Amino acid sequence: MDGYNIIGSWPELVALKQEKLEDARDQLLSMLADYQSYAGLIVIVVFDAFRVPGAGAEYNHRKKMQIVYTRERETADECIERLVGEWTSVRRNIYVATSDQVEQHVAFGRGALRVTAHELRIEVRQSRTDIQTVIKRDSPIKKNPLDAVLSDEVQRRLERMRRGLSDN
Repeated sequence: MDGYNIIGSWPELVALKQEKLEDARDQLLSMLADYQSYAGLIVIVVFDAFRVPGAGAEYNHRKKMQIVYTRERETADECIERLVGEWTSVRRNIYVATSDQVEQHVAFGRGALRVTAHELRIEVRQSRTDIQTVIKRDSPIKKNPLDAVLSDEVQRRLERMRRGLSDN
């Protein structure tokens, strides 16, 4: 997906971008990492570094999401088109998230499906709602099941160890 296109399309990220672009990028990556985990997808976010000297870079986000900064003189659209070509050759369903209609048509022509920034926002927001529902439904506050098995002294020692305190 085109990271800056998404940032420029989602109201909550537009507001962050006006303050500090890095904060908007971080928020987008956080939201997409949760979405990726929930949906079981591989998410690749491409950020345009067209005017930045260098060979480009790829990073794996802390939650296994791939982040790509384009090469010098390569646009995010060109990078996405290249990646679509690489990924469609391994017979996967590829979705390109961007609101750029020209890029949607080009990606579709190369075998990818398109998702607008608005559609992606709806999916990401729904996944967050679903996650919260599951957490509330399946995770009532439970008492430690070891309470009934371990003595008070062992529980105290384990708690001190958990907190990094010495047992003296």
